[in-house]
Amino acid sequence: MGIEIERKFLMKSDEWKAHVTETHVIKQGYLQSGLETSQKSSIRIRISNKLANINVKSAELSAIRQEFEYEIPLHDAEEMLRSLCGGVVIEKTRYYVPYESHLWEIDVFCGINEGLKMAEIELGDLHEHFEKPDWLGPEVSHDERYYNNYLIKNPYDKWRV
Repeated sequence: MGIEIERKFLMKSDEWKAHVTETHVIKQGYLQSGLETSQKSSIRIRISNKLANINVKSAELSAIRQEFEYEIPLHDAEEMLRSLCGGVVIEKTRYYVPYESHLWEIDVFCGINEGLKMAEIELGDLHEHFEKPDWLGPEVSHDERYYNNYLIKNPYDKWRV
């Protein structure tokens, strides 16, 4: 069984940009959001650069969730995003930034979520120590508004302060 331990933070500054080692352009949509009380998981289709995956993640709002991800043909992913995801996709650029002993993933959203910048770190243990870079803002790991499956139905431009 796959387990993901992930913490999310808003960004305080753009100082991270000088340390980017890799960049991916991402489009993703949801076959199932996991937001309905009867749904125990979200099912996502993602294209990152020219690779495509289907991802199943447990729906609880927690830093620890079950996660399963499998590569699928790019053409299939493009068709599913077009025809099965309601025509609504998350668009973002993901930047990979090493800091101390961890790799941070920084997502800069565009389209309906323009203006949102978020950093994520995956951990091996919920209580694993990690250094927080100066460019990190407040943690939002337990705020559903910052989960991609929420953003697909409730875009950032509709509720940001």
